[in-house]
Amino acid sequence: MQLHHQRRQKLWKAAGFVVVIGLVVLAIYAVQMYGLEPLREQVQRMGVWAPIGIIVLRGLSILIPALPSTAYSLLAGSLLGFQTGVITIVISDLIFCQAAFLISRNYGRGPLNRWLGRAAMKRIEQFNQSQLERNFFLMTGLLMTGLFDFVSYAIGLGGTSWSRFAPALFLSVIVSDPPIVGLGAGLLDGGRMVLGFAVLGIFILALISALTRRMVDENSSNA
Repeated sequence: MQLHHQRRQKLWKAAGFVVVIGLVVLAIYAVQMYGLEPLREQVQRMGVWAPIGIIVLRGLSILIPALPSTAYSLLAGSLLGFQTGVITIVISDLIFCQAAFLISRNYGRGPLNRWLGRAAMKRIEQFNQSQLERNFFLMTGLLMTGLFDFVSYAIGLGGTSWSRFAPALFLSVIVSDPPIVGLGAGLLDGGRMVLGFAVLGIFILALISALTRRMVDENSSNA
């Protein structure tokens, strides 16, 4: 049973990488063949379906942490532009991070272990041991890192109230999403100002990630 589940997790992970790589390659090919503006015009003709598609794909990468998620932020910035891309990713993160939080809070370790697998649960438990619910700033800082999906599950597993989790989540996505989306928009647009702010934001996020991970390691060792 466990072996079957591990195989299924590996298939999900492999499928996720294939989808992301395919989307990135397709986007680069389309830009090279048609240019960015014609491509964006095609995306605009899709109407709301383009942002909805990215919201769903990003959401799946949150609910199944084995799937990569950063690529969708870059894709949103490059195809939708900075403003629409940020709104799209923020909406996805707010919806699906809360979903991950509520799933773990309401159903606990058993169903979560069967859904995510042993490797993911080990990482979630590491965050859970840090007692994030007692430190709002540590909780917010970890939600700004690339492990925000695991952290959302861990916070719910720790029994944190939604009223405490929601403000931390909102603050984290408002701060952490724009730099990644801006990088995607700036790289293809050639916008130096957007690209410069994106690189600066990513550098700051990297510092936050390093500091919060150190705090988690210290809390885990003292637990």
